[in-house]
Amino acid sequence: MHIRKYGQVRKTGMAAGAAAAILAFSTACVAPGSETGTASTATASQAAQDAGAQKRIAFFGFARANAFAVATWNGIEEYAKANNATAEFFDPNFDAQTQVQQIQDAVTSKRFDVFIVQANDGASVVPALRQAVAAGITVVAEFTPVGTAYDTAESQVPGVITLVDVPADNGKKLGELGVEACRSKNLDPCKVAYLEGMKSLPLDNARTEAAVKALEAADGVELASRVEGGYTKEGGRKAMQDVLQAQPDVNVVIGSSQAIAGAESVVKGKGVLLIGNGGSRQAVKAVQEGRWFATYYLPEKSAGAKAAELGLAKARGQQVEESNSETLLAPNDGKGTKEALAGVTGEYDE
Repeated sequence: MHIRKYGQVRKTGMAAGAAAAILAFSTACVAPGSETGTASTATASQAAQDAGAQKRIAFFGFARANAFAVATWNGIEEYAKANNATAEFFDPNFDAQTQVQQIQDAVTSKRFDVFIVQANDGASVVPALRQAVAAGITVVAEFTPVGTAYDTAESQVPGVITLVDVPADNGKKLGELGVEACRSKNLDPCKVAYLEGMKSLPLDNARTEAAVKALEAADGVELASRVEGGYTKEGGRKAMQDVLQAQPDVNVVIGSSQAIAGAESVVKGKGVLLIGNGGSRQAVKAVQEGRWFATYYLPEKSAGAKAAELGLAKARGQQVEESNSETLLAPNDGKGTKEALAGVTGEYDE
């Protein structure tokens, strides 16, 4: 007997029995014509059938009224149709709790193989997405990080694939574009105003802090003003008026593409360099025409298609990268200068 942990004969005997059982099972698995071998073949055949079967995608977007989310949806739907899949848009109309409920209901319904989630609140959806993963549904977090960390593209929920725009990375690039704008005119000192998105959103605060850090690290660049500009033309117009009252000699202004569109009418003819955060057709055209210095650009319809590609591939048993950044889909890593956007048209309207 080859047992040397003495006084454990019973236990070892059990282990030997288990080993024998495993050996017997293994042998049975490879024995041609055995019942288990037939079952294994049948399982492989079923897996192959499942891989080729039509799949169903559920898209949980920001809102149907939002042009950005519609661009994402168009990419998802187009890719699904071309790859033996169907897709359905769930519209929470920007309501985070409604979106969570929609995800939970979709898990219970067992109607979908893939979830693509554009979270209105990345922290609130975490429990529902854990339920989805546990139910065997492939989940892709698109654009918005899922979790509470805003400085990484890494998945924060085990099993969830990411294809996100990292807010801190976005802010850093906006700050770097601001510095480039100052350098383009040899301005020293160079006064910069930053129009924040919404101070109530942790995601926006992470973006702002990264932008401010990049600006303050540059020699000769002064952060002269930091106010809330929001995501509308009206909000941007009002913020720009406030900035000019306090800083009439501001040189560069950075904000959401909607806010910058509003600010543009206020600073017209003053030689202020504008930088937007968004890749709409209007923003791209403004850069190409030289009205704006740059815009942070992501091809959102293409991102929707990529999210569908990742989700369907995993649902069909293929290996995919778990963590992905959307900037990999964009020219110049998203820093949309006039040179970088040559030939680009944008993928949605504002």
